[in-house]
Amino acid sequence: MATAENHLIELLPRKDRARLLAHCEPVQLELSEVLCEAGTPTRHVYFPTDGFISLVTLVDGSPSLEVGMVGREGMVGSQLVLGVVNAPLRALVQGPGAAWRIGTKAFRSELEHSPALQRGLNRYVYVLMAQLAASAGCLRFHQIGARLARWLLMTQDRAHADSFHVTHEFLAYMLGVRRVGITTAASALQRGGLIEYHRGELTVLDRSGLEAAACGCYAADRRTYAELL
Repeated sequence: MATAENHLIELLPRKDRARLLAHCEPVQLELSEVLCEAGTPTRHVYFPTDGFISLVTLVDGSPSLEVGMVGREGMVGSQLVLGVVNAPLRALVQGPGAAWRIGTKAFRSELEHSPALQRGLNRYVYVLMAQLAASAGCLRFHQIGARLARWLLMTQDRAHADSFHVTHEFLAYMLGVRRVGITTAASALQRGGLIEYHRGELTVLDRSGLEAAACGCYAADRRTYAELL
């Protein structure tokens, strides 16, 4: 069962939080579940509490690159805050777990009746925009090893665990590179004692070392979130 451990919900005043949760239902997010497809109307908004979701863009009609990640710090369906119903990105469950789910109609009604909810989510939309922009620059200018370190840190933050399951194929898909590039980068991180990887099970051994290996986008993302939320 989900509990109110989503940061955006926890930031709300007590009455606003209670009213929003009264319209929410607890759901279990399943690995590889697609919560919404790009270009289709959004039926539900999700506030993860311990699961996390990849936001994937389409290239030539096929999902091919992760541009954002959502855990208990955020939400899926943020374009509704801007009055847009259609989802801009595919939302794919990367880490199974619990979430609060609310229907689009009820969510939009809460936005109208809760200035605090509107203000908080406006700030979150800005944070998400900054994350998407950072991902674009990261893809263009940073090497695979630094991007992989950033991705692993973001995943660890949202998994709330040092170990998680991930394959080289999935990493290549998320980072938009060939599998051989992931294998080379992951091997370098493992030789450096930063991670341990065996048969799809990855463990972060040296968090500070991984932060040093990551590109500056990771620290910038965290700084933006801390300043605004």
